[in-house]
Amino acid sequence: MENNVVNTPIDPKQIPGWGIDADPKNDPTYPMRTRMNVGQDPDSKHRPEHLQPKDTELLRSIERPNVSAVFGTTVPPMGLSGAIRRLAFHYSENRYRHWLPLIVADRVQVVEGILEDLVHGKVPNIFAEKGYAVEWKYNRTAFVTKMATIAAVTAGTIIWLSSGSKDKRHDSRRQRREY
Repeated sequence: MENNVVNTPIDPKQIPGWGIDADPKNDPTYPMRTRMNVGQDPDSKHRPEHLQPKDTELLRSIERPNVSAVFGTTVPPMGLSGAIRRLAFHYSENRYRHWLPLIVADRVQVVEGILEDLVHGKVPNIFAEKGYAVEWKYNRTAFVTKMATIAAVTAGTIIWLSSGSKDKRHDSRRQRREY
């Protein structure tokens, strides 16, 4: 049975390799800074006085005691994909329970974006967004192969699904008649 990492705070000093680049002699840019006469060594022990403002919801790793001084501000988590992301950040980054939900959340967010476009009356131009026009122009053989494969797989799936459902319906009718 696995340990539940959700409720246990992690001390960063306990993690092997944590802060391995804190020593300037171990910093790969250290010789370059010496050559460039950069006298100020980055101090990893103190946080800057003026931190980036947190005006959107931030999801933070449970391994970190606080939010980084500087962070990216992309789309805040929202909807079903946001709920999946929030769930993923309850687990340690070394668990599949952290990364797999994040991958699923990305796929869910794509569907949410398409639905949002359709709600606002915008039909997505998948042909242009996937770069098919450029691929047709510069890599026609691969494009034709890709489209033929997609068509064959789609047709095969449709045929397989439609033929299986008829057999099941036919069998269930036969069973009802026998009773």
